[in-house]
Amino acid sequence: MSHEQTHVMLPADSAWLALENPRNPMTITVMMRVDGLSAPRLREFLRVYWMAWERFWYMPVKRAPAWWWEPDPVFDLRHHLDVVLDRFTESSLQEWVSARLNQPLPFYRPLWKFWLAPNAEGGSVLLLRLHHCYADGVSLTGIFDRLCPASPQQHPTVYGARQTGDLSPWISAAKSRIEQLMGGDSISEAATDKHRMEPGGQWEQAGVLLEQLTRNGLKLVNEFSDFLAEPEDTPSDLKRPLLGRRHCRWSVPVPLDRFRSIAKATNVTINDVLLGCVVAAVRPRLGIAGETLEDAVLHAAVPVDIRSRLPDDLKPEENALGNYFGTVFVPLPVDGESALERLYRIKQETRRLKKSWQPGIAWGLSACSSLIPEPLRQPLSDVFYRKASAVVSNVPGTPEARYIAGCRIMEQMFWVPQAGDIGLGVSIVSYAGQVQFGVVADEAVLADPEHFLEDCLQELSEFPGSSPIVV
Repeated sequence: MSHEQTHVMLPADSAWLALENPRNPMTITVMMRVDGLSAPRLREFLRVYWMAWERFWYMPVKRAPAWWWEPDPVFDLRHHLDVVLDRFTESSLQEWVSARLNQPLPFYRPLWKFWLAPNAEGGSVLLLRLHHCYADGVSLTGIFDRLCPASPQQHPTVYGARQTGDLSPWISAAKSRIEQLMGGDSISEAATDKHRMEPGGQWEQAGVLLEQLTRNGLKLVNEFSDFLAEPEDTPSDLKRPLLGRRHCRWSVPVPLDRFRSIAKATNVTINDVLLGCVVAAVRPRLGIAGETLEDAVLHAAVPVDIRSRLPDDLKPEENALGNYFGTVFVPLPVDGESALERLYRIKQETRRLKKSWQPGIAWGLSACSSLIPEPLRQPLSDVFYRKASAVVSNVPGTPEARYIAGCRIMEQMFWVPQAGDIGLGVSIVSYAGQVQFGVVADEAVLADPEHFLEDCLQELSEFPGSSPIVV
């Protein structure tokens, strides 16, 4: 397979490079416990199956005015897999994973890496760190869904995807939408002429469209007003300046049926129950009480998959990597006095946000970030991230156990990056009938990530018909 051609990076992917903060690298971390996975098995799996996605041969390179995918001229799989033979206990494993989370990925290579710890207590540990510009959680889940069959005797049948970089559909879609929003005003011929240029010209064309959108943006005010008018979060211990040192933890697995039965008994969704658990853990860690707590405004930035909402010309091809999610800012009822009150208020807010344009607007604004001159990016970032004190991401895995390289995956966990000045990320994974909570936090905002998770699980016992959980 030849990997010699460069490709322009799509705006929604390059946004994660444009908005990156050195104290908050935009990197997704995935951990699996895999029964009996050895280094030779994993190397062969990566060589044959993982590398079938051409994007993993490429690294992001900035060439003004755009980011590009360029092939690594000295690519070697050995640069992207470390085998660690230490005999980790559960406690030392948590510290080791935290240390990897704080370790930057080198920009002179493709921005992903695996670690295998075959001697960890409780089974081999497989760790992956991947820059967000490569893929979002849904894309990654799709990869593992295709590469990890439900039987150790099965082999993946359909996998891999070619790397492309064509801005034309984006420009065409942007032109169409802007004309609609501006009441049928046509986009200038200057933008249309750019379409006949090379890929770099495509990027300039996108800049022309953005310039016209800015000049005539008054007509968009009504569309954006609700989104932009959302108040900033109340100052709290979760909004302290970040130190850039993060720690991660993960909970014991909890049967998914526990959440399902609570959701059924209270007439809410499982996602509402999960958010209710997060609110209970956040509440005592804000450093505010009394009237200040009663008046507090606190949001969680929650990623929402928008693939089904995109126009046909922007929908990704099957198997394709990339970023196709927006963000909703869910108000967290930290002033709620009971578990049920908090749960029903979450239900009300999530229903409202599901019907809103907020995910699409957030996706569009973030995609524009790489087209905006660097001095203006910080205000755009502030629009998003001053409105939230935590990122909460829920990724549903497969209902049945899966196998990687013929070895059973016993647990799955991931940790989300926290954009801007957000220092707390909570991740929730369901897999093979179990749910686990994960947390990653900057030292400045959370000193006790393990106790945070205990509080998440303890909240389950506060709901009707629920029994205590042993943590």
